[in-house]
Amino acid sequence: MNNGLKTAVLLAGLGALFMAVGAAFGGSSGLMIGLILGLLLCGGTYWFSDKLAIRSARATPITRDDDPALYAMVERLAERGDLPMPRVYVSPEPQPNAFATGRNPQHAVVCVTQGLRELLPPDELEGVLAHEMAHVKHRDILIGSVAAAVAMGITFLARMLMWGAMLGGGDDDDNPIGILGVLAMVILAPLAAALIQMAISRSREYEADAGGARMLGTGEPLARALEKIDVYAKRIPMQRVNPAQENAFIINPFQAPEPGTRRKQGKSLGDYFRTHPPTADRVARLRAMQLETEAR
Repeated sequence: MNNGLKTAVLLAGLGALFMAVGAAFGGSSGLMIGLILGLLLCGGTYWFSDKLAIRSARATPITRDDDPALYAMVERLAERGDLPMPRVYVSPEPQPNAFATGRNPQHAVVCVTQGLRELLPPDELEGVLAHEMAHVKHRDILIGSVAAAVAMGITFLARMLMWGAMLGGGDDDDNPIGILGVLAMVILAPLAAALIQMAISRSREYEADAGGARMLGTGEPLARALEKIDVYAKRIPMQRVNPAQENAFIINPFQAPEPGTRRKQGKSLGDYFRTHPPTADRVARLRAMQLETEAR
């Protein structure tokens, strides 16, 4: 399935789940309570996403004079993607990584860590920046914020449903789905919402990989960069970055080291709880795209 279509289907599924939980909690009024709270809680995060992410990463802005090569690279990619020039930041973090944030392309920020700046050669760094510019072009901060707001609303409604059942003594006559239905909803609805939210995040990473490769006309530099970043991310911990910013980075910055282990073929249960797709899968897709391009 196309990643754009997959995201739409997942968002629709998240919305349907939200409606089901809201109806179980209190009909249309329950639905509105969860929606309003979700929007209030996540709306601020979305609106101030750039400031929150920059502060968390302790990043500082750079100008053309500070780092001419990096600034020119971002400027060139903005022109290729028909995007406004984003603000460019560098984080002192030693782990090689990068992220894009901002509520829309006019308020976008692209940030690389000092570790990334030192690790990658120019072509691979450009591949990473193209991936981040693709996030900006696709408005993935908005998509992620909507998904987070709905998931948070579902979790809130499920908890309210639990407390309502407890205070009501679990009388089946007072609840259309009964006490067993309430328990199932309380346990399963937040889990399902989290799984769908993470699936949306993984889908957007695949789409940004593909968008970055199209922007450059090749996916090979990004594929090589992802392989390197993945290795170093398991060796060098993030110092002070907020874990809530995990999904913003090009690769999960909080990966646990996996000494002496090999990834098995096919999906594992843990893959469904990832904010990022397995790096090997992303690299394989990029190289498959490259082969298709060369065969034309």
